[in-house]
Amino acid sequence: MLVHCMDEKQNFGELHSDKFKIGDIVEWTTWSSEEELWESNYGVLLSIENKILSNRIISISKVMPMNPPQIEMEFFTMSLKPVSQQQVAKDE
Repeated sequence: MLVHCMDEKQNFGELHSDKFKIGDIVEWTTWSSEEELWESNYGVLLSIENKILSNRIISISKVMPMNPPQIEMEFFTMSLKPVSQQQVAKDE
């Protein structure tokens, strides 16, 4: 008898999301038509969650930009790059 086992796969972007913690500073790029180049943007990571989009579970991150307008934004977690990790103060 042949038994077929299937490994459970991680959600799309979940492996990349393991690099982040809430409070980290992250970077993403946007295209500037005026300058005709990719511009870097920075913000603070507020949350990471998995959502169903197009019948697939995707890792989505919420970020508060450091520059105006400071309106919470959502990104595919894979589109973000870590810049600075949140530091937790330890009591001595």
